[in-house]
Amino acid sequence: MSNVVLKLTEDSLLKVIAHYEKNKIISKNPYARFSAKISDTVVTVYTSGKVMFQGNGAAREAAKWGIAPAADKIVSTKGDKLPDGFAQLSVLGSDETGTGDFFGPITVAACYVPADKVELARELGVKDSKQLTDDWMRQVAPDLRATFAHKVLTLKNDKYNKVQSQGWSQGKIKALLHNQALKYVLNEIAPEKPNFILIDQFAERGIYYKHIKEEPEIIRENVLFSTKAEGLHVSVACASIIARVAFLEEMDRMSQDAGMTLPKGAGKIVDEAAAKILLKHGEAYLKGLTKVHFANTGKAVAIADKRRK
Repeated sequence: MSNVVLKLTEDSLLKVIAHYEKNKIISKNPYARFSAKISDTVVTVYTSGKVMFQGNGAAREAAKWGIAPAADKIVSTKGDKLPDGFAQLSVLGSDETGTGDFFGPITVAACYVPADKVELARELGVKDSKQLTDDWMRQVAPDLRATFAHKVLTLKNDKYNKVQSQGWSQGKIKALLHNQALKYVLNEIAPEKPNFILIDQFAERGIYYKHIKEEPEIIRENVLFSTKAEGLHVSVACASIIARVAFLEEMDRMSQDAGMTLPKGAGKIVDEAAAKILLKHGEAYLKGLTKVHFANTGKAVAIADKRRK
């Protein structure tokens, strides 16, 4: 399944419309100027001047217009097969961030984008959050939070370390948070229902549901899983941005409290920062900022021990 989005001139847009005229379909999207469907691809021309090619033949059809789409515009995914025209449906998407960062929480967000607001989300600046900078996401997130039904859950480090020490894997932690966030949004938008729910896949379907089998309410209806889901529907891209900004805001708070900027990730710079905190504030304070089971803990202790000598 691939998506390719091109920005074309008016002359080129008219050529696209003429080319696919015999395959024209009716679209309920108010931002769609023209839609067509061929055997393996849906083509949508938007009033913004963008054209989306979605389906297995997306790259082939886009290439017909003299523009070879960049590699990052083509989304190769693993997971459930999505229905034709999925990108234009009403979808509740969910995503998470912070799982690979030594400092900071795990944040999970779910966001509902109805079909008639899909193009609005794009106009607000939504795209794959991996193509956006943190600064840009901070600018976009307030509009998304004000426009779309959503829920953010932040699992801070003290609670994370507690459940992790009890044997919970990151997969179980994420599954529980996703299920809870989805439940919140479904309750908020009721009685309206999304056509589908799309979870950015971090575990196979069976494993995901095994993780949450003891939950009193488990979201199952019309749930799909796919990797790189933020490139398949704007709802997941919105959720990804909202989750990322929630993570950044918590990191800001923690940095201010620590008296230094806490680095993201889990590399050498993180080890150095953790060692400084360990020497200045002690082990208990460091634990409150980090995912203790990461190897960074041992590395920070080793660096701090050397500096004490």
